[in-house]
Amino acid sequence: QVQVVESGGGLVQPGGSLRLSCAASGSIFSDNRMGWYRQAPGKQRDLVASISSSGGVSNYADSVKGRFTISRGNAKNTVYLQMDSLKPEDTAVYYCYTIQRGTVYWGQGTQVTVSS
Repeated sequence: QVQVVESGGGLVQPGGSLRLSCAASGSIFSDNRMGWYRQAPGKQRDLVASISSSGGVSNYADSVKGRFTISRGNAKNTVYLQMDSLKPEDTAVYYCYTIQRGTVYWGQGTQVTVSS
């Protein structure tokens, strides 16, 4: 079994920054892709960013390119999302995921609210 836990959400003013953290535990394999999705009220869950097992390849949604940065920690079961120049439209619940041997495991989500 795999558990995924996010942290770091909160309330921030437009133009501000937040850093989300995610740690997976349990039956973790070294070959595992991780990333972040987000879901705003009344909308579908969309991919924000993903990163390869090695950390060498990352992908971003067009709406966050140049503002968000995904990275992996020294421990292969951790991933971070640095969010800069935040906009009100970034307000959503952010979910971390990890793919282990073809199975996707989700965290419980962390709320990010961008508002003045």
